[in-house]
Amino acid sequence: MIFMNKKDSASISIMKIIGVSLIFILIFGVSVMATEIDIRSVEITMSNGYKMTVVTSKTKISEILEDNNIVIEEDERVSPDLNSEIGEKSEIIISNKSEQEVQIAKISESGIETTLDEILKSYTPIIEKIVVEQETIPYETITKDASEGVTDTKNKVIQQGEDGIKEITYKIKYQNDEEIEKTKLSEEIIKEPVDRIVQIQKNVVTSRGSVSRENTTGTTKIFKITAYCPCSKCCGKYASGYTSSGTKATAGRTVAASSQFAFGTKLLINGKEYTVEDRGGAITGNKIDIYMNTHAEALAWGVRYLPVQVVN
Repeated sequence: MIFMNKKDSASISIMKIIGVSLIFILIFGVSVMATEIDIRSVEITMSNGYKMTVVTSKTKISEILEDNNIVIEEDERVSPDLNSEIGEKSEIIISNKSEQEVQIAKISESGIETTLDEILKSYTPIIEKIVVEQETIPYETITKDASEGVTDTKNKVIQQGEDGIKEITYKIKYQNDEEIEKTKLSEEIIKEPVDRIVQIQKNVVTSRGSVSRENTTGTTKIFKITAYCPCSKCCGKYASGYTSSGTKATAGRTVAASSQFAFGTKLLINGKEYTVEDRGGAITGNKIDIYMNTHAEALAWGVRYLPVQVVN
């Protein structure tokens, strides 16, 4: 048996007290640290829809993603953004940017000095419409020889030709009121063309020695009728408000037609009389452009197929 004196017994008691105190301090310190460091669960939704939950002590979005080896691609956006702190929902959503946002980002990176409003105006929505247009089916000319071999002949129109009409359905895409794409969907013939029949026959000379001539005044044909105004969209950089014949373009009077009609020719279009005073690079064949005061009026007119008659 070992006997301890009072001094040794006192030393052991002090050591026990110190040990218990150290354990208490350690437990208290860990509790304090746990209280100061906010450990939370954060749900991260990837752009492909996959969801994952991570445990983190970080609060900045970029640091949370970096700790979990998540790299944001150029075509992806983060909500909240990378520089924000995690919110009360403890949720981070990664999604794909729209095509418009990608284009705006590219413009910004290129160093072009512009505002966000100006950029957004360049990317206005694309409007899609189904449009039905009428187009002319040109008639054919058939020639019959009834001259019986004589050399002095003339041509006589037995039957006037008449253009047919077909309706074509298009799907048209517009952006900033301008057509950017046109797709043909269907086509339907509304009116079959009538052949023009010309007969070659003996030339008959009158008592005065004159040869009879075909009179075209009063002939009615279907023309493609469009409209224009004095703006730069319709007339280009040479827009001045004056016609090719030198007259001042006037709504309700002026039309542009091909050279088959001389300047000053009066045309009856859908019951209203107009005067040929202008020309146009795109105005060829059976096409006529009616002058309007404004571009809105010209757009509202659109494309029409109407009977046209020469009145003088």
